[in-house]
Amino acid sequence: MSIDDRARAATIFDVARLAGVSHQTVSRVLNDLPNVRPATRVRVEDAIKQLRYRPSPAARALVTRRSRTIGLITTGNPDYGPSSILLGFTEAARHARYLVSISSMLETDVASMRAAVELLLSQNVEAIVLIAAHRGALEAIQGIDLGVPLLAVESSGRVGFHSVSIDQFRGGYDATCHLISLGHRGIVHVAGPEDSMDATERVRGWQAALAEHALVAREPLVGDWSPASGFRLGLELADDPALAAGSDAPITAVFSANDQMALGVMHALGTRGIRVPQDVSVMGFDDIPEAEHFTPPLSTVRQDFGELGRTVMSTLLAVIQDGSLEEAPHPLAQLVERESTAAPRE
Repeated sequence: MSIDDRARAATIFDVARLAGVSHQTVSRVLNDLPNVRPATRVRVEDAIKQLRYRPSPAARALVTRRSRTIGLITTGNPDYGPSSILLGFTEAARHARYLVSISSMLETDVASMRAAVELLLSQNVEAIVLIAAHRGALEAIQGIDLGVPLLAVESSGRVGFHSVSIDQFRGGYDATCHLISLGHRGIVHVAGPEDSMDATERVRGWQAALAEHALVAREPLVGDWSPASGFRLGLELADDPALAAGSDAPITAVFSANDQMALGVMHALGTRGIRVPQDVSVMGFDDIPEAEHFTPPLSTVRQDFGELGRTVMSTLLAVIQDGSLEEAPHPLAQLVERESTAAPRE
């Protein structure tokens, strides 16, 4: 193979390796997106020139004959996380000079999903992004012939999809390890819905951290992401004998799968005279804007949903340009320690 042949065969991933950056960064440079340092942009541009990289002819043809429009399907309730991802994604799409056509659906049966897909395809979208709140959304779209690239925002790691997600398992693991590091041994988990992939991964992270420290994992208490469900489960927890002082296997901490349920748990415990964190520590997940203003301010795991939305866009552009994705990005969440967690009572 000649040098010219090798140059023509270069992919976005070759450019990324030569420049020492991620393929998402290369995609941002190619599409003139923000959030790229000037020095990094120069390195990427030099690598593009050195490799004589060009997007594949098939990808260029796809873009040429379509409308610079991306279809976005959102499923489930408009909760804080999915809504914030949507905002970050649409802003990044605007910077890349793409329009976003959005189809929102509460039900994720095959017929509803097919109707949403057909509507988007009728608008000649270049690709479809699916923000999958539940497993049912992936199952509903799996058998539909799309004819365009699909990128799912989901954390299950299911084979057959290009996907992007924050590492939910690691977030649940880190939250639990934080409580363990404070000295807690009886840590209850208030989980999200059983059909939620994010909730399942957070449960796995909690279980893994407990097992690593030879601690027993009680059956999770399952809520529906709402403060009301957290309040209901908090009342159940307040009546648990293991919460009483002097118990042989005391509960001293609660890890809630999201901040809204944590708020309900703290409210319920407060109505029974159980203090946070003096009697029970409470840990949340997401770091919603209100979390630092809870009473007490909530320790939690911060997900940068805006950045995730931007990563979805840059990853999607890489898929459009090269038709494949070597490895899905899984950015990490960040532990935020506030006043709702402390060492357990003596």
